[in-house]
Amino acid sequence: MDPLLQDRIVDAALALAEESSWEQVRLHEVARRLGIGLSDVRSCFREKEDIVDAWFDRADHAMLVAAAAPEVADLPSRDRLQESLLAWLGALAAHRRATREMILGKLEFGHVHFQWAGLMRISRTVQWWREAAGRRAPFPWRAFEETALTSIYLATFICWMSDHSEQSRRTRELLFRLLSAAEPCARWVPGVGTDRLRSAASGGRHESEVQKHTH
Repeated sequence: MDPLLQDRIVDAALALAEESSWEQVRLHEVARRLGIGLSDVRSCFREKEDIVDAWFDRADHAMLVAAAAPEVADLPSRDRLQESLLAWLGALAAHRRATREMILGKLEFGHVHFQWAGLMRISRTVQWWREAAGRRAPFPWRAFEETALTSIYLATFICWMSDHSEQSRRTRELLFRLLSAAEPCARWVPGVGTDRLRSAASGGRHESEVQKHTH
């Protein structure tokens, strides 16, 4: 598979979606837009839904890159959760409407295979989100943490898809509130004690950042 061609196909599909809608995008139109054959498209993507996966793979990659940056990597875990998920959303922001339409397409009645793939996609992204934040909870605490983070991820993503506020202010505020609400429970999870001390030592720096974005 040619990574450069794969990226060009994703970009062309998104450009076509911006001109009409994601539902109306057809692979033969993508091929025509790029001046390539359908066989070239098929060499990268078996079906249109694979382009959706590639689009979200980009967001996952952006999240991991952001989390590895020194200014984020040295933050307490909760703040890394916040910054990495905001980076994930930021990677999708240029095509927010098309992204929303991709998700709605997966929810259409009768597309059980799409819905199952969507659930697996959510699980995969949440796993990378946990890794990006350096979460270390052992089983069975990890299962509870994954459930909580999945709920936070979904609530934040749903809010973001219809958030037209400046710099996605509503989404930022919601994510901050949800992570703050979950923190008292996290203190009982083995393996996060040291990180909790780091969080206390940060002196509410990220709360100030959120407030700055909301005024």
